Amino acid sequence: MIKARCRELSETFLKRWENTRVRYAGKAFLTRAIAKLIADEGLGLDVVSMGELYTALSADFPPERIEMNGNAKSHKEIQYAINSKVGRIIVDHPDELKIIENYAKEAGIVQKVTIRVAPGVDAHTHKYIATGQTDSKFGVPADYREGSMLSEAVKYAVSSKYINLRGLHFHVGSQLFDTDDYIKSIEKISELMKGLKDNLNFTVNELNMGGGFGAVINPKIPAMKSAFYTDAMMNALIDNCKKYGLEIPRVVLEPGRWIVSEAGITLYTVENVRELPEITYIAVDGGMTDNPRFALYQAEYNAVKVDDTDGAIYHHKSGGKVSIVGKCCESGDILIDDAEIQEVKAGDVIALFNTGAYNFSMSSNYNCLPRPAVIFAEDGKSRIVCERQSMKDLIRGQTL
Repeated sequence: MIKARCRELSETFLKRWENTRVRYAGKAFLTRAIAKLIADEGLGLDVVSMGELYTALSADFPPERIEMNGNAKSHKEIQYAINSKVGRIIVDHPDELKIIENYAKEAGIVQKVTIRVAPGVDAHTHKYIATGQTDSKFGVPADYREGSMLSEAVKYAVSSKYINLRGLHFHVGSQLFDTDDYIKSIEKISELMKGLKDNLNFTVNELNMGGGFGAVINPKIPAMKSAFYTDAMMNALIDNCKKYGLEIPRVVLEPGRWIVSEAGITLYTVENVRELPEITYIAVDGGMTDNPRFALYQAEYNAVKVDDTDGAIYHHKSGGKVSIVGKCCESGDILIDDAEIQEVKAGDVIALFNTGAYNFSMSSNYNCLPRPAVIFAEDGKSRIVCERQSMKDLIRGQTL
């Protein structure tokens, strides 16, 4: 499924629209194996930390196809990115420009950068995964007027001998199931591009429009097609560039969740079933340590009993709900608050769908629980790409 998603983007975006690039957002799920897969499929990679960059490079990912993102990059991360010869550094704060300049000078290179801007669009999604609003912690306000944070950053970058400012970046939010917010953002960014050209004589040659394509939660519902988003975004950009008399810049997209989320299935063993007067709890051997997304922003999931996927749905005898919960010492350790699932007992295995993104990558060792293994499956064959953590792994690096 992951390969199919990459190839769909190639057919409906890269081959359909000229001068385009796709960079997989590694934060969704990044291991050495997925980095290798993404590289083999011809896509680039967006990373947000030294650890993500190190993981990618350890899999021989081509550094020129890597973009270094992040709202609070350390000096060491910027230096590592430059010395690794990454293709782009996405500047999230103007102070980064001086740091980039110093390390680029030290390395004797001219570093290509784009500047992330907040378009001022409040996306129709949970507030914790909305990133394009004016008061976002990400990016520079989209203001081209003299003396603004963005205009000063552009002037600094253009004047530097060690920085090649290619253009702009924006990301409006995640889990978007319509194109309205993208179109609004593109309208505002196009006006910004016009303002930068008229006021500062700076031409945006590259525009990174982020990702955020919605991934469906129910495996019985058809997946959203990438062209639904990309065609609307490209047509909006072309129309606005014509409106303002601008050349169409190179366009970069950064889908992550849409590529991997629906490919992921997490298998849990039922430890016990607790039937109370108003609720039934199905407690499993994992929980918020391998999937904190319900605790963070009430993410929704679907589950089935693996050897009885078409069996009758269990209903609480008094009309109460059935909840699938984890083993952590937290009342908020919930996987599905109101589940529809077949009747299960201790020892049964259940499958939770749509867990390919922001599950393993967000996992922790709370309560000293080891992280689960990750398995790739294709054509009836499977292989372990991340080993299950052992007890020794939990205490590695600790001293008495």
